[in-house]
Amino acid sequence: MPAYSFEAIDAQGNARKGVLEADTARNARGMLRAQQLIPLEVTIVGDASAQRRESGGWRNLFGGARAFSTTELAVWTRQIAGLVSSGLPLERALTALTDEAERENQRNLVASLRAEVNAGSPFARALAQHPREFSPIYTAVIGAGEHSGNLGLVLERLADDLEQRQALQQKLVGAALYPAIVTLVAIVIVIFLVSYVVPQVANVFAGTKRALPFLTVVMLGLSAFVRNYGWAMLIVLAAGVVTVRTALARPAFREKFDAAWLNLPLVGKLARGYNAARFASTLAMLTTAGVPILRALQAAAETLGNRAMRADALDALVLVREGAPLASALAQKKRFPGIVSMFARLGEQTGTLPLMLQRAATQLGAEVQRRAMHLATILEPLLIVGMGGVVMLIVLAVLMPIIQLNQFVK
Repeated sequence: MPAYSFEAIDAQGNARKGVLEADTARNARGMLRAQQLIPLEVTIVGDASAQRRESGGWRNLFGGARAFSTTELAVWTRQIAGLVSSGLPLERALTALTDEAERENQRNLVASLRAEVNAGSPFARALAQHPREFSPIYTAVIGAGEHSGNLGLVLERLADDLEQRQALQQKLVGAALYPAIVTLVAIVIVIFLVSYVVPQVANVFAGTKRALPFLTVVMLGLSAFVRNYGWAMLIVLAAGVVTVRTALARPAFREKFDAAWLNLPLVGKLARGYNAARFASTLAMLTTAGVPILRALQAAAETLGNRAMRADALDALVLVREGAPLASALAQKKRFPGIVSMFARLGEQTGTLPLMLQRAATQLGAEVQRRAMHLATILEPLLIVGMGGVVMLIVLAVLMPIIQLNQFVK
């Protein structure tokens, strides 16, 4: 039975909004009239045009306004896991979460899921109808939990995985935030000094017939270039960004680019560790939920943002399909850290593959955090020193003519 969102007016003329379940929109209007409500609009939940009207239009038109952010999805998964684990039927759990939803689009989404489940559809199939909100891996894990009868436990582990992944991303963003801010401020200050301060100094010494110091001449030339051709530099920069993005949209070029990125001295190891941690964590979660290893490998490979490592994971999938052990298949792919194949081998030997993979993911995640903090620690003083050096050169270019003129007057 589908869910319908409605807008209506009661007997006192007050506006009412909500969600109800009915076979058709006509039946939904009849149910509203039976409640002494005058229906103004009744729309099936999930209709794209209706969602644009409800959410303000432009955000949805440009791909925004998702019902759940990454944080909200983790919290929602934790909530439904707690309700289901406590023995509450899935339908009642979804009803409770519908009432607790903070936003209209969240309420409509959960109401749609509840309607599908009430109609007899598996929870995973109901989630699969909203691919923008729930990834194929999320849906596959839920489906495996339903199939094994351990939906509550699987939801708990899924919530753990979402929270751990989000925590790792936040730490990486936090480590990169300060260097990014320092770089941006440095660029703005240098552009301001070169395009405004230096020309003012040039005007002061324009009337003198004495030769200016070499550093001042160079700085004046740079200032003139920025003022005269700054717009051209912006156009070239924008064209370069568009060209790179267009090239990265081609799979062959993107794979070569990602492979070269992995070979960079510091960020390469960081990217390799992050992708390997995500791969091992997803594979551990799927195998714990009872997903067959080939299907789990396929899904885990799709989570890899680095196309070169994704290609290696798919090659490992082919080897496993042909009968090779997982550890042996991963050991042949040198882009994956050796710790993944080592823990996979231990897991296959002891029959605890999901546990060993999760330990590998945890260790890799800790190593990624350590490397990120180490890189940020190195970059911060280098950026400050570099910014200070550039400003010092500009200040010297300004002061040297003044010192020269002072000496001439004496």
